[in-house]
Amino acid sequence: MQQSSMSTQAMPRVSAEASVGNVRRRNIPYECADIDRQTIAGMDLSLLQQHCQIESDRFFRGQPHDTRFAYELFRRALVERCEAAWEMLFYQYRALVESWVRRSSAFSSTGESSDYFVGAVFARFWQAITPERFASFPTLGSLLHYLQMCASCVVIDCARAQSWAEVIPEALTRGFDGMIDAPDEEAIDRVSREEFWHSINALLAGDAERCVIYHSFIMGRKPGEIYEMRRDLFESVTEVYNVKRNILGRLSRNRELRRMAGMSAS
Repeated sequence: MQQSSMSTQAMPRVSAEASVGNVRRRNIPYECADIDRQTIAGMDLSLLQQHCQIESDRFFRGQPHDTRFAYELFRRALVERCEAAWEMLFYQYRALVESWVRRSSAFSSTGESSDYFVGAVFARFWQAITPERFASFPTLGSLLHYLQMCASCVVIDCARAQSWAEVIPEALTRGFDGMIDAPDEEAIDRVSREEFWHSINALLAGDAERCVIYHSFIMGRKPGEIYEMRRDLFESVTEVYNVKRNILGRLSRNRELRRMAGMSAS
């Protein structure tokens, strides 16, 4: 089978118009046990997707089902890096991923919608399971378990990032035109803010990170708003989210910054 030349690092974009619902189902009798592995490996992608949907429906109805079709879809998406297979995979499991996101104990504290996280979950999954690692997941269950772990981690990472953002003292994030009673207090406050932001700026790498920091913490904008404003810097809302998460993780580990923010350096 010919392997796609698509990069293993860049996750393919999923068309907003595409949907597995657009694929017409055929009346396929339940004779999956008679289909050998070689036949499944050579099966037309649209027919493979139809089998995946049918077997998924049977699973949720508590009926006998065959996981080999879904596993083959994962294999084509992750090993061959087949863009069409990835798109089908995304829509096949999008609702399931969203349900995992909503069940996360950290979800309510993020203040984000479940849709916001779905793309980030699939992006992490795509980046983590390279063609070389795929053999470490010998069953459909192991793949879905890892996808569920990605959902949990993405939500928790977001909650942690927001927790770090909240500990930045308000005095350091408000504008320089704030009114302070005593002139000497105003001077000290101004120096503290300038020193704090100078330290942050020294830890940032490039325009994208500076854009995210400025619009997130000075202007109070969410990743979706930042993406709409700066499509020249970001390819997706997920990329804005990832940049923000990486920045906050780096800042939270910096001892000097933690000291300036009045936090423990440990």
